[in-house]
Amino acid sequence: MRSITGRWVSGGDFFGRGAELRILEEWVKDRNHVLLSGQRRMGKTSIAQELGRRLQAQGWVFLFADVEGAACAEDVIAEIARASHPVCKASRRFIEGLGQAKDWFDRNIAEIDAGMFHLQFRAKLSTQNWRQHGKTLIHNCARHDKPVLLVIDELPIFLRGMLRAEDGVRQIDGFLSWLRMIFQTLEAQSPVLMVSGSIGLESLVHRLGMPDRINYFSAFRLGPWNREISIACIERLSENCGLAIEDGVSDAVYESLGIGIPHHVQSFFARLRSHSMMRQKNRITVADVAEVYQTELLGASGQYSLMHYETRLQDGLDAGSYPIAMEILAEAATQGSFSPDARRCLEKLYAPVDAAVAKRVSDTLGVLLHDGYLEEANAAYRFPSYLLKDWWAARFQHHHTPLAKRHVQ
Repeated sequence: MRSITGRWVSGGDFFGRGAELRILEEWVKDRNHVLLSGQRRMGKTSIAQELGRRLQAQGWVFLFADVEGAACAEDVIAEIARASHPVCKASRRFIEGLGQAKDWFDRNIAEIDAGMFHLQFRAKLSTQNWRQHGKTLIHNCARHDKPVLLVIDELPIFLRGMLRAEDGVRQIDGFLSWLRMIFQTLEAQSPVLMVSGSIGLESLVHRLGMPDRINYFSAFRLGPWNREISIACIERLSENCGLAIEDGVSDAVYESLGIGIPHHVQSFFARLRSHSMMRQKNRITVADVAEVYQTELLGASGQYSLMHYETRLQDGLDAGSYPIAMEILAEAATQGSFSPDARRCLEKLYAPVDAAVAKRVSDTLGVLLHDGYLEEANAAYRFPSYLLKDWWAARFQHHHTPLAKRHVQ
């Protein structure tokens, strides 16, 4: 097991998700479509990739399409086509529906890579034909002589981006309705579809009044590692790197983080390792844990890896809800929790500019809970991750006035 941060892992580097992997493998083999959710850095892509790797070893075809950067439905279909490129039979059948492109495909399939195929294929798609060509692609996967698992990663981010369009709700409804129709029509012959994302798809469709568009999925939420697994990860990494660790180091790492988010555990160890190497030491101490947490994870070098949490809020919330979310998180970080009194003050503060502020606060809290920023405890809301809490507090402690002190009448 290597110390790896910033990208998904599989094979010998995959760790700590044996129970979850067995459940997902059973669901997929039983032909259940899966909605895989969980907050950022929880390892959704890694578990999807490892599941695909293991199923491939058992005779399945694994297709993985990342649609985070997709701007329209045509882009999504093109990404699925890119994923299916190695499966030449499916690609060849699919290209038959594209007229003259078939001749080009037959001449070049042996020479081109998936990226070039994607570009050529995308050029043939339009708002008028993506539904039919997408249907053809998925139907051809269904006719494959091996079972197929198709993972569409970060679909919720793509859908949230659609909301920025003037007719965004209609486009989302149309895309999700089309996707459901395709997979329900195929029934038992269908490829198994897994949709994953850190932004909540369930909260989005409920807010838009179309929850039935995803009612054919079995929902699976990927949670954090527990203390035992987090500690085992630190010990395994140190052993493989040839680093000695003082008694209590692994516990101190977990206590500092407050929650076992896999990427944060891995990142913490990587920084501890670098800290020791720079000081020409071959041993990590409990004192090192405290120093690295303060100077690196919360310091300038750690800012980049945590900024994406705010970026995700901007991606996942509309212009009216984003400042509400920032108020809630700043309050929870600097005051220890977002209390019922603070909530009443926030609603009074925004009431003059938002007649539906109570609903907006409720919806925003739902997103913050679903996406793992906050958890509910005794009618208040607090950060489960000490790292996120401390990072948010460091940013706002000198700029946030507690809501109760804003003299809202």
